Amino acid sequence: MRSLLRAPFLIALLGVSTVPVHAQSRFGAVDVAVRAGITRGVYPGAVVVVGRADTVLYARGYGHFTWSAKSPVPDPETALWDLASLSKVLGTASALAVLAADRRVDLDASVQTYLPEFAGIGKERVTVRMLLDHTSGLPAYAQLYRSASSAEAIARLFEIPLQRTVGMSPIYSDLNAMLAGLVIERVSGQGLDKFAEATVFIPLGMRATRYRPAAIDKVRVVPTALVRGQSVSGEVNDQNARRLDGVAGHAGLFSTGLDVARFAQSWLRITPLSAPWADAATLLQFFQRTPQSGSRALGWDTPEISPTGSPSAFGRCASASTFGHTGWTGTALWIDREADLFVVFLTNRSYAPHTRGSSFTQLRLVRADVSDAVRHALSACVAPLSAAD
Repeated sequence: MRSLLRAPFLIALLGVSTVPVHAQSRFGAVDVAVRAGITRGVYPGAVVVVGRADTVLYARGYGHFTWSAKSPVPDPETALWDLASLSKVLGTASALAVLAADRRVDLDASVQTYLPEFAGIGKERVTVRMLLDHTSGLPAYAQLYRSASSAEAIARLFEIPLQRTVGMSPIYSDLNAMLAGLVIERVSGQGLDKFAEATVFIPLGMRATRYRPAAIDKVRVVPTALVRGQSVSGEVNDQNARRLDGVAGHAGLFSTGLDVARFAQSWLRITPLSAPWADAATLLQFFQRTPQSGSRALGWDTPEISPTGSPSAFGRCASASTFGHTGWTGTALWIDREADLFVVFLTNRSYAPHTRGSSFTQLRLVRADVSDAVRHALSACVAPLSAAD
């Protein structure tokens, strides 16, 4: 594993980083699926990392940073990606797990215990757990970026009224994660970026993972937007996160494919008696779903067949033991604890996609193809999720 992690990824023809020949053969269908996304114009570049709790089986970069063949080829070890909503699990949920393990946050306590400013009708019944599984009753989104400052945006966030009965049904909401990030800051007395770095990223060896990349890092940040002909990189591709100075509970993290793989491995290594970075019993709670939360666990999402019959973002072969998350810029991570398997698939879908129609729909299909190709390569497609699950 260490030799693969540290070995330089040479640039080959067709914009693909080289990997051992035996791995190329085994994961050939993965290559085909990822390249198909580039050919269809869904994203210009991508990396894939596949592994188990104790090893990386495959790590490869595809395409280019932009649609120009002169731009760099993404490297799994060095290219920094705007993770978008993967920030919710890598940063926010994980940092809350640390505070819960240390008994500094009670997941079943009212959010008002930590954020008294979160006031309004019914809000006293909203718990920290409900922020994580999206059953708080808050709306999905608000244009907080129209505020004049980060302080004003936060004040507006506290004032947003509930739209549904508390605790009864999940509606995926960035607002939940923003509030969760503020709970972390209020309890820890530190910025979310500093606390997550000290308690999650550094302990797990994720030394490339950060909010607000420094100027020196921007040359290796994969662009996520094209504005007036200029590539935008190193600035979070989320208006609300930008208004919150680039550090927010719902978005803002940048990381590499191999750093996200290290994070995935840490969750695969949890046993009932031990975990790499926090109390095991607390971490295992984060995989729990309830009838009220639907497919949502604590921070994590789980496979779900859509009403239209389109495959889960985690693949047609996704099992009931699969947990993961996706991000608006084109990122995805899933882990399957029973299969001892993870897949990191990072793209920059948001960079001027060349697709006809919705790049979201196209990317969902590519994600499913990549995930299924991995499982077939490892004989791990044994119990495909059905609409009845």
